Amino acid sequence: MSMSDPNIWSKLLTSIRGGARELGEAWVDSQALRILDQEIRDCDLELRRSRESLAELIARHSLAQRRLSDSSDKVAEYETYAIKALESGDESLAREVADKIVLLESGRGDDERHVQQLALSATELRKAIAMAEGNIRRLKQQLDTVKATESMQRAQAAVAHRYAGPQNRLQTAVDSLARIKQKQAERGARMEAATELARQDGGDALERKLREAGIIADDAGAEAVLLRLRQKLPG
Repeated sequence: MSMSDPNIWSKLLTSIRGGARELGEAWVDSQALRILDQEIRDCDLELRRSRESLAELIARHSLAQRRLSDSSDKVAEYETYAIKALESGDESLAREVADKIVLLESGRGDDERHVQQLALSATELRKAIAMAEGNIRRLKQQLDTVKATESMQRAQAAVAHRYAGPQNRLQTAVDSLARIKQKQAERGARMEAATELARQDGGDALERKLREAGIIADDAGAEAVLLRLRQKLPG
């Protein structure tokens, strides 16, 4: 099949993409701990900002509730004025006060909707914060587990490298120690043998001198043998 065949180019491109993907995955894996650390820092930062936003929302909700309460008090106050105007028969003044009440109630409706919206936003943000806190906690636990496993595996690899293989320095040292002990044992045995030989040689020389001086009988001499044989003769 020629290189002009589109199938070859397709396979070649697929192979290149696969190799690039594997290299990318290997790089990502090698940077996993750094990436996790950065992700946790980013999440912590976003969580801090979310909490600040929640505090601001709660403050705005409190202010809106206060405005709503003031608006309700204002409506109640002008209702009292309107009732007094009606009681006094001043229809014109009562209508004017009623117009004011309409405006106040319209504003109070806006305040109520604003309070409800702020309360809803605060509730949703609280849920998001709680979810983010759970995610960050799990992420930190996973990172701690990964770091602990990485440290353990590195220690195991270091031990395996130090105490295994043909270049095992500890085993080499142990073997050297065994050879030294063997050589020392052999040297000691030779020294003991030499000492014994020296002692025996010295003893034989001294005994020979004593025989020559006639101090010790020569049991191995001809006279000694004849004497021993005569003792065996009958009668």
